[in-house]
Amino acid sequence: MNPDPASLDRLHDVVVPAPQPWWPPTPGWHILLGALALVLLTLLLKAFMRWQANRYRREALALLLETPPDQLSGLLKRVAVSVWPREEVASLTGPAWLEFLDRSADMDLFVAGPGRELEALAFGGARANDAGSLREAAREWIMRHRKEGASC
Repeated sequence: MNPDPASLDRLHDVVVPAPQPWWPPTPGWHILLGALALVLLTLLLKAFMRWQANRYRREALALLLETPPDQLSGLLKRVAVSVWPREEVASLTGPAWLEFLDRSADMDLFVAGPGRELEALAFGGARANDAGSLREAAREWIMRHRKEGASC
């Protein structure tokens, strides 16, 4: 061995410390996982509440298949009364009812479309020329209607 302190013979390997274990995680990971769990729980709760709030739509769509064309107006009225106050909706008839249906779903299927014979059918004044398109208009309204300011 060379007594010179700058000699390469005196060079030693660098001592590397042992690797840090992955478990247990630091407190920051606990906080992050807790926050993610809280966000996921909140999203699931909101989705469940929206699903529950739209239950009447699912029930109305199921009834729509077995409702005769002359009773479609009554079905739509029951759906409307479940969303809007009775005083606001129950007394609507004729063109005012059709305008309400179009306005509440932002569409034009009842005043100028196939839904215009809805009132005549309800009071027995006519026969359904195209019950399929009338039923489709009712289905569209059930799916699309929104109360002003509602998010569901």
